[in-house]
Amino acid sequence: MSTVALTNAAPTPSAEKETTQSLEQTMGDTTTVDDVDAAARPPPSKSENLFMKIAVHPDGTITRPVVPSVPASLDAANGAAVSSRDVPLDASLGTYIRLYLPSPVPQSKKLPVILYFHGGGFVVFSADTVFYHASCEAMAAAVPAIVASVDYRLAPEHRLPAAYDDAVAAVLWLRDAAPADHWIAAHGDLSRCFIMGSSSGGNLAFNVGIRTKGVDLSPAAVRGLVLHQPYLGGVERTPSEAASEDDFMVPLEANDKLMSLALPVGADRDHEFSNPVKVMAPEAVVGLPRCLVSGSDGDPLVDRQKGFAAWLQDSGVDVIAKMEGSGFHAAELFVPEKADELFAAVREFVYGASDA
Repeated sequence: MSTVALTNAAPTPSAEKETTQSLEQTMGDTTTVDDVDAAARPPPSKSENLFMKIAVHPDGTITRPVVPSVPASLDAANGAAVSSRDVPLDASLGTYIRLYLPSPVPQSKKLPVILYFHGGGFVVFSADTVFYHASCEAMAAAVPAIVASVDYRLAPEHRLPAAYDDAVAAVLWLRDAAPADHWIAAHGDLSRCFIMGSSSGGNLAFNVGIRTKGVDLSPAAVRGLVLHQPYLGGVERTPSEAASEDDFMVPLEANDKLMSLALPVGADRDHEFSNPVKVMAPEAVVGLPRCLVSGSDGDPLVDRQKGFAAWLQDSGVDVIAKMEGSGFHAAELFVPEKADELFAAVREFVYGASDA
């Protein structure tokens, strides 16, 4: 089965070496330079889309395509821009957090902490997936920040709200375990934590924000949510969804497949996990910290995201909506300029315009 696309988001030399090693370990002797080169581009068509390659069996189980993974690396001493290492979240569930620390670490100030949730429709990918690893490396260096990328349980083996439960555990980790972590103790400012997610991770970040907004997290404090291209849906098609049958990144068939595998058994796409704008009471979002909601005009989910941002704002949430950009879903994983745009928006949101 073909590999999934890798990122062009400026991986470090060590990450490139580790990516090659990981591909060799994952793919065996079948991996070639051509495989890696081809993987550095988004899928050229719907037929090559990774989500379309998820096989759903009659008994409800699935087979996932092979996705290259990358080990954490403590290579900053050897000139890499970012170090990374894994820490356990819940050993009984197999969940963990991958921490990213930029190098050199700024000595004049401590760094904000970004708790990050990867995308994949709740069904594929992990914190060590090669393009999310590289993206977190690049973001840690660009913002700069300590990035804590959460490896959560996937559907359909663990349908929602299992991933939300893992996300809550990760937020509580900021309070209970992060203060003793030597990277965070030495270089992190837990009074400036931000919860961020991309695609299904954006859905996760929103829901965990709701579930933890009344929780005392001292000495940590969540200052904002970054909801990048959040994965949302609904029974009634939006115009951008209806036009996405042949979208190369989120074709309509794959969109429906992912949500059907992620939602509780028997739920339709108007469930609150998918369509909070229709189902969730506006009072539920009262008390959320300020939110950055970002999207792009070529994303089949953009209509949902625009309506979602407007609903948050109408419900009293302080919202910065950045929906005017061009591009496609998850473009920041493939197009360096789009990664730069996202990281600049995150930097301004985290530090403020005067310090960005």
